[in-house]
Amino acid sequence: MTIINVNDGNFEKEVMEKSKKIPVMVDFYADWCMPCKMISPILEKLAEEFDGKFILAKLNTEMGPVTSSAAGISSIPAIALFKGGKIVDGFIGLKPEEFIRNWIEVNISG
Repeated sequence: MTIINVNDGNFEKEVMEKSKKIPVMVDFYADWCMPCKMISPILEKLAEEFDGKFILAKLNTEMGPVTSSAAGISSIPAIALFKGGKIVDGFIGLKPEEFIRNWIEVNISG
């Protein structure tokens, strides 16, 4: 299972560059956001379940305002999937585990 913490300083290297080799799912969150706290364990469980098929990167929007703004994040939790150095899909808000699993399957194998 690959889960990393990213910020404005390492986003380019940890997300943009790595997404050229393996999909990187970025969880844009904040510590004060209750739906963020609820979706986080679901994402971590699925990262473990998909066992290395993607990297889960967690970005606290308060620690990464430049990156969050550049990615167009205006609501959290926001989940974005990067492939080839760009966002290919994403969703906003707390979703059920089954929705997220299906979303991963469609986007990772696609």
